[in-house]
Amino acid sequence: MSRTRQAALSADPGKVPVLGPGGLRLRRWNDRAVVGVAVVAFASGFGQFGVVAALGDVARGFGQVTHGATLADQAGLSGTDLGIGLAIMRLASLGALPITGLADRFGRRRLLLGTVGAGLAMTALAAASPSYWWFVAIFACGRPLLSATNGLAQVTAAEQTASRDRAKAVALIAAGYGAGAGVIAIVHSLAASALGFRGVFVLALVPLALLPLLRRWIQEPDRFTAAAARSGHPIPVLDAVARPFRRRLAVIVALGFAVSVITGPANSFVFLFAQNVLHQPGIVTAGMVAGAGVAGLAGLLAGRWLADRVGRRLTGAVAMVAVALLATVTYTGSAPALLAGYILGVFAASVFAPAAGSLVNELFPTPVRASVAGWSLAAGVLGAVTGLVAFGAVAGAGHRFAVAGLVTFLPAALVMVLFWLLPETRGREPEDLWPGTLTGLPHVQHLHRPDQFDVDQRPGSPYRTPMPQGAARSANPQNPLPRRRWSTR
Repeated sequence: MSRTRQAALSADPGKVPVLGPGGLRLRRWNDRAVVGVAVVAFASGFGQFGVVAALGDVARGFGQVTHGATLADQAGLSGTDLGIGLAIMRLASLGALPITGLADRFGRRRLLLGTVGAGLAMTALAAASPSYWWFVAIFACGRPLLSATNGLAQVTAAEQTASRDRAKAVALIAAGYGAGAGVIAIVHSLAASALGFRGVFVLALVPLALLPLLRRWIQEPDRFTAAAARSGHPIPVLDAVARPFRRRLAVIVALGFAVSVITGPANSFVFLFAQNVLHQPGIVTAGMVAGAGVAGLAGLLAGRWLADRVGRRLTGAVAMVAVALLATVTYTGSAPALLAGYILGVFAASVFAPAAGSLVNELFPTPVRASVAGWSLAAGVLGAVTGLVAFGAVAGAGHRFAVAGLVTFLPAALVMVLFWLLPETRGREPEDLWPGTLTGLPHVQHLHRPDQFDVDQRPGSPYRTPMPQGAARSANPQNPLPRRRWSTR
């Protein structure tokens, strides 16, 4: 079959995969297996974002609204109660760390299907909560499962694709999650009076019904299958902090923490701010969400293009600063600022997603990639909790949302400089950085290129590649070419 013909067939979803490094079967970004993972991400967003979209109704349903001037009077519950409740639900996502890490032992597909199914079931169960704190507790049980689903979806999509398709695949996963969040927000805005917040959470059963179809679509990535065939298996979660990975993991954790300090409160309080503080009509909120959906799609396309041409690091850093600035504008106190800040903020966050998602998944080898995703999720949880508590405390003290935005969002944006402590991965396959993980052979770090790990070629290694007969030697037969220096750092 000609190369042209093979490329044409591989672009047809569910048909012929693309052969990658070492004979791995890699898929195009629009392949059915990748689209199935995006549908799982949709279900994750649909289940998780319900509490954000319906937060105002949840507060009114479990609290008491009066005509006073404080946040508790207007919303039904105090800013402290809301902040602590949201923080507990976010903090529960720390459970995603061990759950996600299990995918390095048991496989991506099995964990994806299990976490999304159980998470959606717990979300639907939260509709029967008798009180606010019962609601927080039940929803918190499903939160780590859906958080793990989202992290594993990005890992799976990244492993199934080659470099030219990876940013597109990660963008597709982000689009799936954003579409799920947008759909539940629009449904709540238009049908809140008919459904109530309890009806919104019962709707989690709709994507749950898609699981039989997803079982047929989603495939185990070849990259994981090849890594799992090794005689030794990494320890889930803990193995990701082995010595070769610590520096990169620390930078990823710091960046994930800082980004979530911004996005956690910026996303969680926006509908409460619109409905209970600015008293924005539901139809306007629905239009805002629809506009954000269009902006998000445009941002994903722009982010994918920039990540593949400008680079992962620069795109991620600039987008992170833009998200912080626009989140601050969102809470300045006027309806036009809310609309413009929210819609443009979604655009900036969507630009960030393909670049950051591709970078994180390309920086680590397959045997620990899911564990790294778990650490990244855990850092995001702690960052979101920090942001929620800080933002809620400042906003509740005198009803100052604008001041809360300045205090919470802008300092976190300064952490963007850490992007330049990571190597640029644009146009490179994970096997370029970690070739030993493709074959299962031991790999060591190059002494002069800290970003390069190779199959162990040190003198005496049984995996050392023999020099071909007739290879060039130095002029002095007693002094052969210098041996390459290696380090096991």
